[in-house]
Amino acid sequence: MISQHKRPKYSLNFKQDAAKLVLEKGYSHQQAADSLGISLSAIRRWVRAEKGYPTPLGNNQANLNLSEREELIKLECAEFFFYLLDLLFDLFRRAAKLLTFQDGQLTF
Repeated sequence: MISQHKRPKYSLNFKQDAAKLVLEKGYSHQQAADSLGISLSAIRRWVRAEKGYPTPLGNNQANLNLSEREELIKLECAEFFFYLLDLLFDLFRRAAKLLTFQDGQLTF
């Protein structure tokens, strides 16, 4: 059985504070990672994001800092929620067209 490694979830404040250790306090990436008990790649991603540098992924979050990325994720989640709500409404509307009442009985 192959176990999948799950990346830990960190809050936006934690990521920003970690990036500030490098950007404002003069820590090296390695020192910040060691002091916080996080991976070196995570601190590098967060610092790069706070600087607003493009990410190697080339996605729509490329030039956004951490707070802007989190806001975009919230907006995308809300957009997806309303999309699902619209699908559900459409499903109920179609089902209602199929159902009729005759003599107090529900028929198809």
